[in-house]
Amino acid sequence: MSTEALFQRFVERTPVTVMVRATLENLFSAGAVDEIFAASAQRQRPSELLFSSVVDLLSLVVFRERRSINEAYRRAQDQFAVSINAVYDKLNGVEMPVCRELVRQTGGQLTMLADNWKVPRRPLLRGYHTRILDGNHLAATEHRLEVLRRTRSGPLPGQALVVLDPDRMLITDLFPWEDGHSQERRILPQLIPTAKEWELWIADRNFCTTDFLFGLAEKKACFVIRQHASTLSWEQESKPKKIGRCPAGVIYEQTLLLTRGQETLLVRRITIQLDEPNRAGETEIHLLTNLPRRAANAYKIAELYLERWTIESAFQELEQALRSEIDTLGYPGAALLGFSIAAVTYNVLSVVKWAIELEHGPEGARDELSGYYLAAAVAEDYSGMMIALPENEWTTRFADLTPRQLGAKLREYAHHLKPHHFRKNKRGPKLPHPPRTSGKINHHVSTARLLASTK
Repeated sequence: MSTEALFQRFVERTPVTVMVRATLENLFSAGAVDEIFAASAQRQRPSELLFSSVVDLLSLVVFRERRSINEAYRRAQDQFAVSINAVYDKLNGVEMPVCRELVRQTGGQLTMLADNWKVPRRPLLRGYHTRILDGNHLAATEHRLEVLRRTRSGPLPGQALVVLDPDRMLITDLFPWEDGHSQERRILPQLIPTAKEWELWIADRNFCTTDFLFGLAEKKACFVIRQHASTLSWEQESKPKKIGRCPAGVIYEQTLLLTRGQETLLVRRITIQLDEPNRAGETEIHLLTNLPRRAANAYKIAELYLERWTIESAFQELEQALRSEIDTLGYPGAALLGFSIAAVTYNVLSVVKWAIELEHGPEGARDELSGYYLAAAVAEDYSGMMIALPENEWTTRFADLTPRQLGAKLREYAHHLKPHHFRKNKRGPKLPHPPRTSGKINHHVSTARLLASTK
């Protein structure tokens, strides 16, 4: 069978795996990845072991194709002229700017691809580029490093601020931070310079600081951020005006004049008096915004804030579908590079979903597709496909494609896919737990007897 016939067979039988591999080859081509490393690394230098080779190994672990870096290395040992220790040294020394640029630059490429497609979703707020901000603390790792063997506390390898574009469902930026035990707000000074005019930033109250709000306003960006109880001060406030009801409660609006030294900033405060206390027992939610009323009224502000949960769904998909937090990697550089690669891979799956929707319409609606099922299909078929079609075959086909050309290929391959194989399973409402026996006396029960007793 010819190589072309073999490739077409994979397109017909496992189009998702082909789409993901093609996109990763385009984004992670050796030349592109090594250029990112050369331009953003400050201490590390190019060496016999290319950074792109380390990214390839770690990508296999993120996709659950390999259980560890060591296993991935052993399977491909003939391709390396260095030892596994050299691989770990390179991996452990990865710097934060490298992690960020890997996400930012590949996110920019996929944004261009989505824009060429004119992805079928209305913007959250017409005239604004919406950005949803949230932080992610990596879970505690194993105590493998010598410095960790003297403590029983969970070692935190780092954290990151993640910026999601909800109109395209792409992670466009990521700000990694090595100190996993510090406050997320310490990272905000890195983010403020990236804000632009006509951007709308949506975030939870943990990011509601005086410097952040004033910093966004100075960049002529807008925000919808939940108010923190103790991080702001103001000189004046107007009397709250009742606006009306929303599904959660009654909405009020007033203006505040925030202060920072001699500077002032006029904002609107939207208050929702909840009909029922939330899980934290709170009866009111205060939202701050500098959006003009002509752009968004109080109802729209409340609606926009609820979209913040979109990024929580992205984090959940990262955790379920991909191995975004690798507990065997104790060094912050290695752990955060793994999370960065997972963020890029989430973007790849997101683009695959858009291609499916564009080709299949409502039957393949993006929001109904499961990232978990898509990633599982890739993990199942990836190894066999890469044995049959070696690396150079993918490089020749996809490494140099423009976003428009890659987009055309993805839509072509998506045509062979059956969307119902990848739809989410919708569960019904959770039922209350029935009363249970304690189990203190009878430690075990017979399942067969319990089933028989219900007949």
